[in-house]
Amino acid sequence: MSNADRHGLIAKAVRDAGGATVQELAELTGASEMTIRRDLDTLAAQGVLERVRGGARTLLLRGEEPPFALRAHEAIDAKRRIAARICGLIADGESVLLDSGTTCLEVARLLRERPVTVMPLSLQAIHLVGETPGPATLVVPGGQPRAAEGALTGPLTLASLAALRFDTAVIGCCGLTAADGLTAYDLDDAAVKKAGIASARRVIAAADGSKLGHTAYAYVGPAALLHTLVTDATAAAGEVTALEDGGTIVQTV
Repeated sequence: MSNADRHGLIAKAVRDAGGATVQELAELTGASEMTIRRDLDTLAAQGVLERVRGGARTLLLRGEEPPFALRAHEAIDAKRRIAARICGLIADGESVLLDSGTTCLEVARLLRERPVTVMPLSLQAIHLVGETPGPATLVVPGGQPRAAEGALTGPLTLASLAALRFDTAVIGCCGLTAADGLTAYDLDDAAVKKAGIASARRVIAAADGSKLGHTAYAYVGPAALLHTLVTDATAAAGEVTALEDGGTIVQTV
């Protein structure tokens, strides 16, 4: 098991149970207790969990959005497969709006090697696309970054989106159901997603299976706004069918 996989498993175990001991995590991962202690120190420094005597406990309150540092360790392989499929749907020369979030960050990692024009909506993706010269043309929006998230929001972000038109918007989500549509945890983030969808000819949703069947606090819009959903094989089959019945093309990786 790689360090990234082990960290993801530890983060999920602590989040799901509310806490875990070093011994429990060692049995879960097959790693030594010394390794687990180092892992917990690393994850605590990243803000993923809280280190306590003999183990760790979650920092997440019920109903809160999981922090970016925690989400970055979850479903890594699935997010990379989703990102690869989405990049395959984007043609050279397109203008692409790229939403914030961990899955969209993986899309940015691939798009920076393509001859496309891309406007990311997070500081992490802006840095990733702009850190090395490449064929991609980077457009940077205005806005205020959300603390710890790096997602750009506010009037300047909305004005940037209103001034432009994109071939494709790649949108992440916190929740997606056929009944409740696309939802987010943050009202400002939901407003940016709405504006991004309105600015594009085609909307592709990037969502691993854990997002389907889940409804978050802030409403973005009906699922019918999505031309295509790219998800992974863990997505609930009934939800996938309901989305397809509503007209959304669903691609599973």
